[in-house]
Amino acid sequence: MKEIGKYSIGMGDRFGRQGHAQLKAIIEAGKKGIEITPVWNKSNREHNIIGTQPSDVRSEADTVTRNAGFKKSYFVDADHINFDTVDRFIDCSDFFTVDVASYIGKLASRTDIERFISFASGYTGKLEIPGISKTLKCSKEHLNEIAEKYLFASKKAGEIYRKIEKQKGKDNFVTEVSMDEVVQPQTPLELFFILAMLAGEGVPLQTIAPKFSGRFNKGVDYSGDPLRFATEFEEDLLVIGHAVKEFGLPENLKISVHSGSDKFSIYGHIGSIIKKHDKGIHLKTAGTTWLEEVIGLAEAGGEALEFVKTIYIKSLEKIEELCVPYADVIDININMLPQSGIVSHWNSVKFAASFRHIPGNRDYNPNMRQLLHVAYKLAAENKEHWFRLLDEHEELVAKCVFENIYDRHICRLFGIS
Repeated sequence: MKEIGKYSIGMGDRFGRQGHAQLKAIIEAGKKGIEITPVWNKSNREHNIIGTQPSDVRSEADTVTRNAGFKKSYFVDADHINFDTVDRFIDCSDFFTVDVASYIGKLASRTDIERFISFASGYTGKLEIPGISKTLKCSKEHLNEIAEKYLFASKKAGEIYRKIEKQKGKDNFVTEVSMDEVVQPQTPLELFFILAMLAGEGVPLQTIAPKFSGRFNKGVDYSGDPLRFATEFEEDLLVIGHAVKEFGLPENLKISVHSGSDKFSIYGHIGSIIKKHDKGIHLKTAGTTWLEEVIGLAEAGGEALEFVKTIYIKSLEKIEELCVPYADVIDININMLPQSGIVSHWNSVKFAASFRHIPGNRDYNPNMRQLLHVAYKLAAENKEHWFRLLDEHEELVAKCVFENIYDRHICRLFGIS
């Protein structure tokens, strides 16, 4: 079976130009003793907006690893696919993020629910998870509630997995199941039985993305209580360890944190907990590469600065159109967005600093950063100009991409000094 490494990082590269800089960050971590498996991911929505194909991601990953002489494992992720969108990804992907969030809450048949309750009834009473001090109480009523909420989604995950397996073969890809894009976090009891359901469907998942409390908005820091997150993360990690033994799931099964990037305030907690328990992590996404391209071009000045200023000014005009598809993962205070007449006079230092996520920098504006994060469509509408500028300032942009992923993400997560 293809196996993902103990530590892995999902990296988005919307325009397919920064894979070399991203890989350089992975290689640098390796020099410090932290072996990270790179996973290049791109969603169906992003392909549709930019006009690319999943095969483009495979081509980029293969090219940059070959050019760098990188002989270790790497993967291409069909990001957030479902039954209807998976087909175009199957040939060129070897990591599949099976997103079942939209199926949660839909009812499986009563026969299937009763069958699951019968299977799981041996866990009723007090369920003890090694490492979790509190005892989880479980009744048949709890099992029924959990089955009514999650069994249909788990069966859908099995259906999608078997569709991929039929074409790729059983041991030729890594499976992640994602259920993070819902309102409420899964409880430890729910997660335990979700894993039982997935095992029953024969899904050999190696990563699972549960929902955590707090907000994981795109490109900005975590909004919530970091200590509460740490408690949830550690409990989920311990539940997974117990479920692996109980249900025969892959021993390397680990948590996938769909971070939306830049969750600096919880990286320390994640790092200390996985070190404490000697467990792995999949972090998706480490670094917002598109924004680093904007920052690099801003620092270049001249025509490049004026181009990215134009993107921001147009994003103000099209703010509703750009934000609606991402409404659940952004929180923008429009009163904190400087208008075009102000931004047009900014120099490269001020403009770049407004978007670069440096905690404590008084110029950093998370509202501008979130808006520009969803405005990549505007660059895609003028790709020829955009690509020319990226080519002309390749070295500067690559430096921004590398420093962002390595210094602000990898070093924080793994405690590299």
